[in-house]
Amino acid sequence: MKILLLEDDTLMAELIAEHLKESGHEVFHFLDGESAEDAILSQKFDLLLLDVNVPGISGFELLESMRKRKDFTPAVMITSRNTSRDLKEGFDLGCDDYIKKPFEFEELDARISHIVRVYGLEKDDSFNLEEGILFEPKRHRLVVDGKMVSLTPKASEILLYLYKNRGRIVSKEELVQNLWSYDEMPTEATLRSYIKVLRKYVPQIVTERGVGYGFEAI
Repeated sequence: MKILLLEDDTLMAELIAEHLKESGHEVFHFLDGESAEDAILSQKFDLLLLDVNVPGISGFELLESMRKRKDFTPAVMITSRNTSRDLKEGFDLGCDDYIKKPFEFEELDARISHIVRVYGLEKDDSFNLEEGILFEPKRHRLVVDGKMVSLTPKASEILLYLYKNRGRIVSKEELVQNLWSYDEMPTEATLRSYIKVLRKYVPQIVTERGVGYGFEAI
């Protein structure tokens, strides 16, 4: 996996990076939040390991900024903080897991393995929707002409369902029944907003007024 490590303790970062590289991962280390953010904006990562207390932009602030941009790259926060309030703040901002300093590498490996299982990172399921548009459904993102576009998990599910049923119109009722649970049924306006976002990047998505949506087979 391609991992971004944000850690301002140089010695600790070297030890973590060395361990991860020995495990077969590609590691990019940054000492401050601004440099890490620049890297995230310019390239794709499979996992982020973010120290909370770093110079400049903190790990929390970086994560909050990413989630506001609809970037849902899995993130594990590294912290020496122990209060439940700090844990809640991280999870409210959208982190996927926490690891508290000091920690053993076995614990780090276990938490990374958990992220890999949850996001299906052990399997490359990406495929081309058309020339210049790569879809990575388990990572909830598109790569359009080399530029990464993050999707919400639900938008990714909708796109994948339409693609699997390409060549026919999928009714709104079918989409809702297959992708939402009974207690979280979306409004028609919500469904239209998902389609509108997807169509910005995937022109094959079509609408049949009053019926539903489809993915035009090439």
